[in-house]
Amino acid sequence: MASNQISEWYHLYNKDIYHFLVYYVGSSDVEDLVQEVFIRAIKGVDSFQQKSSPKTWIFSIARHVGIDEIRRRNRSRIKQMLSFRGEQQDEDTPDAILQFNENNKLLYQAIQSLKATYRDVLILRAIKELTVSETAAILNWNENKVRITYHRALKALQKNKEDFFDER
Repeated sequence: MASNQISEWYHLYNKDIYHFLVYYVGSSDVEDLVQEVFIRAIKGVDSFQQKSSPKTWIFSIARHVGIDEIRRRNRSRIKQMLSFRGEQQDEDTPDAILQFNENNKLLYQAIQSLKATYRDVLILRAIKELTVSETAAILNWNENKVRITYHRALKALQKNKEDFFDER
């Protein structure tokens, strides 16, 4: 029965989770991560206490999967630097760079240059268009913190975006 519920949630939310992870980890190759989100959901469905909606629960799992992936990539880069190999990693090749137009790449870079809390709230509120309460549940914040951080993140993004576009 639990796997039927996860299957239903997969059909409802997999595209949203995919887009969230693209922005979160900075790669359009996130299909495996989407699968990992729903595998974790299957394993943890018994712990889902229905204090939040299934959507916010799934998004919080996706956020943790994204954090794990970023950490894995960072460890991999550090290992590469320590081994003094001159080879480039797959995700550094031109083929792996996001397939967005130049303006979207600059916007993506501006978002990635923000501190993690700003990046989290921007992706959830502005890009995924989640409500304040959904965002608060995913980030485990109160709604006022979401509103304040979102406002500050938008200001920081505007400044970063101008800096990135001025460089071009």
